[in-house]
Amino acid sequence: QVQLVESGGGLVQAGGSLRLSCAASGRAFSTYTMGWFRQAPGKEREFVASINWNGGNTAYLDSVKGRFTISRDNAKNTVYLQMNSLKPEDTAIYYCAGYTGWGTSPRPSEYDYWGQGTQVTVSS
Repeated sequence: QVQLVESGGGLVQAGGSLRLSCAASGRAFSTYTMGWFRQAPGKEREFVASINWNGGNTAYLDSVKGRFTISRDNAKNTVYLQMNSLKPEDTAIYYCAGYTGWGTSPRPSEYDYWGQGTQVTVSS
């Protein structure tokens, strides 16, 4: 059973930055596609970013392109989401997720493993 544990959330002013981390258990992390999703109150969970097994391919939600960067360190079994120029509309619970695969995917249904989430709040 793969466990994913997010950290790094918090309260930040608009224009600020946060870096989220997601640590994975198990030895197969380098075979996983990893993704970040978010869910704001009253809204559906939405795709934020995805990264393939070796970090060579990434994909982003249009509204975060140029502000957020997804990366991974397979030696540390960890995926990151660097968030810059944060806006109040980025406020949400952020989840990391993974599945065994080779590409990237924006579809939550593709992901088999999910973390418990970390709250990000951006004040105006």
